[in-house]
Amino acid sequence: MTNTVSTHIQLASRPVGWPTTGDFATVKVELGPLGPGQVRVVNEFMSVDPYMRGRMSAAKSYTAPFAVGETMTGGAIGRVVESASDAIPVGAVVLHQFGWRDVVQEDAAGFKIVPELPGVPLSLYLGVLGMTGFTGYVGLTAIAGMKAGDTVFISGAAGAVGTAAGQIARLLGAGRVIGSAGSDEKVALLTEKYGYDAAFNYKSGPVRELLATAAPEGIDVFFDNVGGDHLEAALAAFNPGGRGALCGAISSYNATERKAGPDNMGNMITRGLTLKGFTLGSYLDLAPEFNEHMTKWFTDGDIAFDETVVDGVENAVDAFLGMMAGANTGKMVVRTAVNGVPIA
Repeated sequence: MTNTVSTHIQLASRPVGWPTTGDFATVKVELGPLGPGQVRVVNEFMSVDPYMRGRMSAAKSYTAPFAVGETMTGGAIGRVVESASDAIPVGAVVLHQFGWRDVVQEDAAGFKIVPELPGVPLSLYLGVLGMTGFTGYVGLTAIAGMKAGDTVFISGAAGAVGTAAGQIARLLGAGRVIGSAGSDEKVALLTEKYGYDAAFNYKSGPVRELLATAAPEGIDVFFDNVGGDHLEAALAAFNPGGRGALCGAISSYNATERKAGPDNMGNMITRGLTLKGFTLGSYLDLAPEFNEHMTKWFTDGDIAFDETVVDGVENAVDAFLGMMAGANTGKMVVRTAVNGVPIA
C-alpha cells in the first residue's frame, strides 16, 4: 500500500473581501484500505480558478458552495497508484474534480481516463486542452455567435481563458482580436505570442478610452472575464447587433460594497445588443466538437500556451491568492507530484 497520508486544503472560514491565508487550513488525512470499486490517485497537478472565489461564499450560485471545515474541490489530474476497479487500472492518467489534495481516494466513477500525449504536460488537460479552452470555445460560438470577420474584444486576455479565447477567435476567422491585460509585459505577450491584433494595459488609463483607441471601428463580440469598467467600455464600443459572452467578473469577486452598474446600458436598446452569461454545465454536449477542433489546432502547432506553476499542495492557497491578484500568465496550476511521488 502506498501514499496512505494525504495533505488536504480546507476552507476554514468564509472570506469577507479578499481571502487571506487565515481562511484556509492544511490538514493531514489518513487513508484507509481501498473499498470495492475505489481507486487511489496521486495528483500531479491541481487547478486554481477565479470561480472558486464564488464557491467560498454562501451566496446562491450555479453550484454548491464549499463547506466550511471540509476539503475544497476542483480540477486535478494524476496517476492511479492503487485500484479496486476493473475500469481504471493502476498507472492510468485520470482527470477528476477532487482537487486541493495531493492524494485522493474515491469511487472510480469520479475519474476519467485521458491519454498521455508525448511531450505534452499533463497540466494542459486543466488548461487549453480542457475546461479552460472549452470555456473560450463555448463563449465565442454558442454564446456570442462569433462570425468570420467579427472584431472581438476579450477582457483579462492574458489569463487562462483569455489566452485560449483569443487564439480560438483568430482560428475561427475573427477579423480583429483585441485584448486587455494588467501589465505592459502581458500586453506584449498578447500581440507577440498569442496573435492578438491589438492590446492595452487597463491600468494605464480609462478603459473606455483605451478600447476606443484600440478598436476605432467598434467591436462586434465581447468575451468578458472582468466586468466593471471593461463591461462599460464594451457597451460603449459595440457596433449595432453586438453580442457579449459574460464568463466572469473578477473585478467584483472580492468587493465588500455593492458597486454601481454600468452607466450606458441604454446602448443595449439603441444598438440592439445581446449580453448573455454562461457556465459550462449547460453546454457539455459541445465537448466533442471542441475536442475535434482543439486536437487539430494543437497538433498543427496553432496553439500557444503559458503556465504559471507553483510547487507543493501546501502552497495552493498562495497560488490561488496570486491568481486572483493577476500574478499568473496563462493558466495557474499547482504541481503536487513528480512521476507519481508527492512533492514534500
